[in-house]
Amino acid sequence: MTETSITFPPPPADTLSDLRAEVRDFLATALANRKPRDRARTWTGFDADFSAQMGERGWIGMTWPKRYGGHERSALERYVVLEEMLAAGAPVAAHWIADRQSGPLLLKAGTEEQRQAILPRIAAGQCFFCIGMSEPDSGSDLAAARTRATPVEGGFRVNGTKLWTTYGHKSHYMILFCRTGAADDRHGGTSQLLVDLSTPGITIRPIADLSGEHHFNEVVFEDVFLPSSAVIGALGDGWNQVMGELAFERSGPERFLSSFILLVEAVRALGQSPSVAAQAAVGRLTGQIVTLRRLSRSVAGLLQRGENPALQAALVKDQGALLEQEIPEVVRTILAVEPSLRSPVDLSNVLAHIVLAAPCFSLRGGTREILRGIIARGLGLR
Repeated sequence: MTETSITFPPPPADTLSDLRAEVRDFLATALANRKPRDRARTWTGFDADFSAQMGERGWIGMTWPKRYGGHERSALERYVVLEEMLAAGAPVAAHWIADRQSGPLLLKAGTEEQRQAILPRIAAGQCFFCIGMSEPDSGSDLAAARTRATPVEGGFRVNGTKLWTTYGHKSHYMILFCRTGAADDRHGGTSQLLVDLSTPGITIRPIADLSGEHHFNEVVFEDVFLPSSAVIGALGDGWNQVMGELAFERSGPERFLSSFILLVEAVRALGQSPSVAAQAAVGRLTGQIVTLRRLSRSVAGLLQRGENPALQAALVKDQGALLEQEIPEVVRTILAVEPSLRSPVDLSNVLAHIVLAAPCFSLRGGTREILRGIIARGLGLR
């Protein structure tokens, strides 16, 4: 498969500043009536109309070639848009996965037919993707996937189950990681397939999270026929492809800004005369965010140069999850506030949402143990 990619030199600083100002002006109007409790959902907040508005402004598929609906802008310009959206609590979930990893995967390994049919729709904010990786009983061992695509005339017959499929019930497509080779070939026997979720034989069942919200799903494949044209890249190369895909998933600012709205509301509640202890706690958290931002931006720079930042992405994800889980605990030590989804107080609402979501921060995108194994191998320690 011929790889299609495009890279550009870093943009001038004033270009980034102008873009940041443009995004902030847009968000000031678009989110004017959005409550803090809703802003806390940010990249898990689904709003198809908002995604379409972003597509109209050229803020999805920013780095892709223009012939696929992209805008041929730099990875750093894309980063500016991402962090402004997340810091403001914009509802970007609808297009998030497609823009972050599914589109880049198709750009790199997809067929020309797949690219032409799908990428322009993603860039327009009108085509949404979900991730078909995790499975029941396999924990964080992605290589233990049992969903199988059996070759048949004209394509494959797929059977199996995918779990924790975020917004699968609202997505148009899934990138399916499955077995196409020998069961004992844990890595080489896997492939990725492009799945139209309206295909007969697919059942999507809701999974409620701790707060009772529905964004997770169980997706069951029962004798689902997929044509040969559904293959992404080469048969048997699924493991290598999915590892590259996970580098996109683990390195972005969403890995340290999921709890940012809570920190903003806490600073607002502290007012003009916070205690010395509160100042120290907020200062320490702010220092961690600044450091993680530098790390994450460096990954964007590596992507800009066409490099594979798997190790650096794992570092961002691991340290980002630690920070995101620490913020609600710190807030409860410096303010007399308790979490409540029913409270009329914004800070209490936001705290409740983050407390309920925080346990998954060290699971999604790879558990802490998996990430530290990747880091150790990357540093030559194992």
